[in-house]
Amino acid sequence: MSPNSEDRKSQSFDVSDIDQRLLFGQNDVFLRIIETRFPVNIVARGDNVTIEGPHAEVDQVDRLLHDLATRVGQGAIVSEQYLNYAMTMVSESGHGPADQISTEALLTNSLKKTIKPKTVGQTKYVEAVDKNDIVFSIGPAGTGKTYLACAMAVAELKAKKVNRIVFTRPAVEAGESLGFLPGDIRAKVDPYLRPVYDALYDMLQPDKIRSLLEMGVIEIAPLAFMRGRTLNEAFVVLDEAQNTTSAQMKMFLTRIGEKSKAVITGDITQIDLDDRRGSGLVKVQGVLKNISGIKFVYLTERDVIRHQLVQKIIRAYERHESKRKKS
Repeated sequence: MSPNSEDRKSQSFDVSDIDQRLLFGQNDVFLRIIETRFPVNIVARGDNVTIEGPHAEVDQVDRLLHDLATRVGQGAIVSEQYLNYAMTMVSESGHGPADQISTEALLTNSLKKTIKPKTVGQTKYVEAVDKNDIVFSIGPAGTGKTYLACAMAVAELKAKKVNRIVFTRPAVEAGESLGFLPGDIRAKVDPYLRPVYDALYDMLQPDKIRSLLEMGVIEIAPLAFMRGRTLNEAFVVLDEAQNTTSAQMKMFLTRIGEKSKAVITGDITQIDLDDRRGSGLVKVQGVLKNISGIKFVYLTERDVIRHQLVQKIIRAYERHESKRKKS
């Protein structure tokens, strides 16, 4: 017996009731990915998977496989993206995310694919919007803040819970202003609202979008156009809210009328205002905390659903910013 043999263990995992192709990936690729993340050896034979390695890591991988099996049992597809997310959750908290992610579809998009939350943070975001009239979703790029807001807005419109959808963004980016851009007001505004259009075209057919825009059922406009209005029976989305001033944020929030919902999204690490400290999204967190009916949801790099390198990029920038502040 080797000196370290007592610190190692071998454990079996029964997969007789699970579609192994969904659980293990093509040619067992998911098992190989798990082996690169954890110092274990995984062997799949018949209806059993054997995990061998250090006690703690074998237990983690066992919990991970149970989580993946739960995800498959929910009828969801286990992707490499989900696998990486689940491995991070198991490593950090000791349990996987499957039981905490909503399996209820928000919407079926134009390609007949269902739109659902993909992370625990996204599930909390969707639940917050369902239970509150005003929700702030704050987090880094790639966490689905705008996309999910669009999906929830379209779902509410289809269910006839609202009569219209209003999308708005402050036209402030990288020190530019609308006056310096060529063309009429539509040509000036559209580039700032492109992410909203992209999300809508993923959810509705182009002719349907054009029709709803022409009828005013869907309105996409810069934040300045909201002044003086009252928005009743509407689902209102303020995107890129980190680039609002405190006065603009107050103006927007006081537009909300009866039977309306408002979702405000933003990333406070990407403020393009000359005075970063004057961001309305930064200040509103202190002004409106603990008010019933208003909810703040914070997403993190763990909720990023783009390329896995995006998570690493966000962490790298956070470390760099932290070092810069200390120095």
